[in-house]
Amino acid sequence: MTLKVTVCELQDDPHDFAQDWEQLVAHVKAEASNVVLLPEMPFYPWFARTQPFDPAVWQAAVVAHDVWQKRLNELAPAIVLSSRPLNSDNRRLNQGFMWKQGQGYCATHCKYYLPDEEDYWEASWYQRGDGDFTPTESNSLRIGFLICTELWFMERARFYGKAGVHLIVNPRATERATVDKWLAGGRTAAVVSGAFVLSSNRVSAAGQSSEFGGQGWVTGPDGQVLGVTSAQRPFVTVEIDVSEAERAKRTYPRYVLE
Repeated sequence: MTLKVTVCELQDDPHDFAQDWEQLVAHVKAEASNVVLLPEMPFYPWFARTQPFDPAVWQAAVVAHDVWQKRLNELAPAIVLSSRPLNSDNRRLNQGFMWKQGQGYCATHCKYYLPDEEDYWEASWYQRGDGDFTPTESNSLRIGFLICTELWFMERARFYGKAGVHLIVNPRATERATVDKWLAGGRTAAVVSGAFVLSSNRVSAAGQSSEFGGQGWVTGPDGQVLGVTSAQRPFVTVEIDVSEAERAKRTYPRYVLE
């Protein structure tokens, strides 16, 4: 089975984001994409850069994602993957989701590993998920979520490989100075799991308080870099054959027993 997968870098500023969105929709239509990955919590400016927790800002972010969620059908018939802030059972969560035409919103995995430092006070803004990393399925496609920081917990990537995942998706919000490190992490996760790894990131103009670095990417099951976004090319679509991920799981180092 072949798929066209699209990764992107989308601007943090709401006005610029709206312009990016229109261009992304046009790109996805022109490429006939099957899967689109958006950055982490993309529909509201990054609120975790400040302390303390502000309930009004949190609720504004939730509402913004409610509003933009209704526009995901503009990317149809592609499957859309990302994460969003959510209130659930008196808890605040960063919930991964899959959106699919005819099915709508489907919750996947809530972010479990939360940083808490300058510009990324995430553990101060929302709680951990329950630690469930069960893969998500769409027809015969198996997808694993590693939301931003979770990429660095390679035992999760190996778990996804053993679970037969074809795609690992890494929606993120990471700074400009670390883009090379994140690509290295994505390539390693691909080698560990034998899966394609996709990542999309926020981007911001130089000089802003949080300089998100962009650079979305697609890596193959052996860590090969298949596509990388840039300021000149903020959307990248790559055609992949998911059977490559199935074959990779039978080869080194994936077959080695623990």
